[in-house]
Amino acid sequence: MIEYKDTHEFTPQQVERLFLSVEWSSGHFPERLAAAMKNYETVFSAWDGDKVVGMICAMDDGTMNAYIHYVLVDPDYQHQSIGKTLIEMTKEKYKDFLRIVLIAYNKQVPFYEKCGFEKEDKSSPMFITSLWT
Repeated sequence: MIEYKDTHEFTPQQVERLFLSVEWSSGHFPERLAAAMKNYETVFSAWDGDKVVGMICAMDDGTMNAYIHYVLVDPDYQHQSIGKTLIEMTKEKYKDFLRIVLIAYNKQVPFYEKCGFEKEDKSSPMFITSLWT
């Protein structure tokens, strides 16, 4: 049974396993990831026992805008509504904000549209990054 938690405390090994399960290069920096989780305003996670199988992290300005930075679900646990549940938890927390934003990989756009997000055709995400995924 999946349990959902509102916690910022993760071991480097927990986040490393989760991030590498979805082949995100940030998983190669587990110490940084564990530290980063403590700095997000919002971190909701899905657990199967002591194993983190899903996570969503968001930042906000306190009143108007929230930015969802990470949404990930271990491939062995996908298609069980974990991602949708994490999104709904985040939408509920930020229901009084004017905007919730995320950047989606193109192949994930249909999932986010089902969760109520709309694709913006007038803007493009831009990055300066050292990560390769």
